[in-house]
Amino acid sequence: MIARRLPVTALCAAATLTLLAGCSKRGDIVVDQGVGITAVRSRCPAVGIPDYTGDVTLFRTAGDKTASDIDLVAAMTNVRTQCSEDQGDKVFATVDFDVYARRSDTSGARQVTLPYFVTVLQGGTTVTSKRVGSVTLTFAPGEERAQAKGSGSAYIDRAAATLPQEIRDRITRRREAGDADAALDPLADPEVRAAVARASFELLVGFQLNDEQIAYNARR
Repeated sequence: MIARRLPVTALCAAATLTLLAGCSKRGDIVVDQGVGITAVRSRCPAVGIPDYTGDVTLFRTAGDKTASDIDLVAAMTNVRTQCSEDQGDKVFATVDFDVYARRSDTSGARQVTLPYFVTVLQGGTTVTSKRVGSVTLTFAPGEERAQAKGSGSAYIDRAAATLPQEIRDRITRRREAGDADAALDPLADPEVRAAVARASFELLVGFQLNDEQIAYNARR
């Protein structure tokens, strides 16, 4: 799955929760309404980096945010995920990523440890779990750049990620040309949309930043 960047508001408001949100080839919905459109929904979470949390800038002097005072810049990239729905009553998802960093002072060897979070978001607003880990970058003497790998994982309740049968029936019901609702998107129904939102999960990863660091990233 290709990771997507998400707004940071409330650790991201889920994009209009579509039925294409899977990292598994096996979904719990397959819809083909005779017009060549097929949608597959998986219980696996969408994976991404919330806006303003994918990079971090460290400064030499507290309170000085000028370019000349930058000590180190690091960015998170190459987010990859795997997901298994074969864990009984749980869905298990893992996320791996790379961190690339550049320092200003290349004298001597140096190690820098950066904290990051792995969060599960339900329905675009509710944080169901959060773990904080760390990744350590090792700079060789005289080297300006370093890279490291990080990872995380989470379990998601299978029942919570499964649409109720009644909602699935309403989404997948075959509509004929003469039906009054033939041209209506089932997700336009507030009840259906709310049910899809509740059953949609996101696995988010980013640097664990303080308020000043987030504000700095947002202003750039």
